Amino acid sequence: MNTVPTASTPTKSEIRRWRRYLADEQAEAAVYRDLAGRRTGEEREILLALAEAEGRHEAHWRELLGIHVGQKRHGAFRTRLLGFLARRFGSVFVLALAQSAESRSPYTADVDATDAMAADERIHEEVVRGLAARGRKRLSGTFRAAVFGINDGLVSNLALVLGIGATGVPPATILFTGIAGLLAGALSMGAGEYVSVRSQRELLEASSPNPATRDILPHLDLEANELTLVYRARGMSPVEAEAHAREVLSTLELQTGPLRTADLAAASEPIEDEHEAIGTGWSAALSSFCFFASGALLPVLPYLFGMEGIAAIVLAAVLVGIALLGTGAIVGVLSGAPPLKRAIRQLLIGYGAAGVTYVLGLLFGTSLG
Repeated sequence: MNTVPTASTPTKSEIRRWRRYLADEQAEAAVYRDLAGRRTGEEREILLALAEAEGRHEAHWRELLGIHVGQKRHGAFRTRLLGFLARRFGSVFVLALAQSAESRSPYTADVDATDAMAADERIHEEVVRGLAARGRKRLSGTFRAAVFGINDGLVSNLALVLGIGATGVPPATILFTGIAGLLAGALSMGAGEYVSVRSQRELLEASSPNPATRDILPHLDLEANELTLVYRARGMSPVEAEAHAREVLSTLELQTGPLRTADLAAASEPIEDEHEAIGTGWSAALSSFCFFASGALLPVLPYLFGMEGIAAIVLAAVLVGIALLGTGAIVGVLSGAPPLKRAIRQLLIGYGAAGVTYVLGLLFGTSLG
């Protein structure tokens, strides 16, 4: 069990380590306060509570340091970067980064940190994960369309340009082929996303309770209590469904005015959350179109500026590689996974697909020659 060491003169290495922890706790508390300043209601209260907890940790290190506290130091670079982003954006990206930072807490293995502090950091990770999940859910529909769109544009048009270029056709043909691939792919992605999201929303809406049903609740037979079937159909056990239905009907008996709480609508909250998560048809279509077009434009840029041959192919591959690394890192940050690992995975998948097409283009060009 980790306990606070007895009073003694700390070593230089201990002083350096405690000062670093102190600076990190101060920086993390500032990040949560900055995030709270851009939010209201429950999220603000939760973030301020996290900042207060970091303040308790800060007090622990101050007590250990005593007269050795020294001048105020800057926290770790990643924590200061979080603070910069929190002050200017306060978005789900910052929460995702904060979640990752909390997961790397060294307190579990440090004898000078208490068990309570180590437990706090693990809990903080889950709290921030919950806050980030709200933001992920709000943007997941549009974000999914955007990520798929830009990656499809990058990979498909790079593969198209490399495959056609490998056959030895003139640069103008490669350029026009790339532009045609851009327009065809962007329109196809936009239309496909619109149809997909609209269809998914329509299926979810068909599963939502009919609001008019609440008007008949007061007329239900209390003995038969068929309202239990509604709750059983939505996943409750028979005992839970019967207890909940009787509670609802007994509440209705006590009401003298119109029904104020649509109890059936409450059962539809998961459906509404799913609506929010998948986004709207138009937003998904527009995101897919724009991001596919922006991704598909990169492989064409060298040919737009008059380059040709191997130089154009190499530059196109480099531009797409940088973009794939960037999108992979963003996905990693938002998912709480290591950004570098996701970036490399994205790069290898993209280059693998484009490389196969390039080889096929070479073989096709050789056979024609």
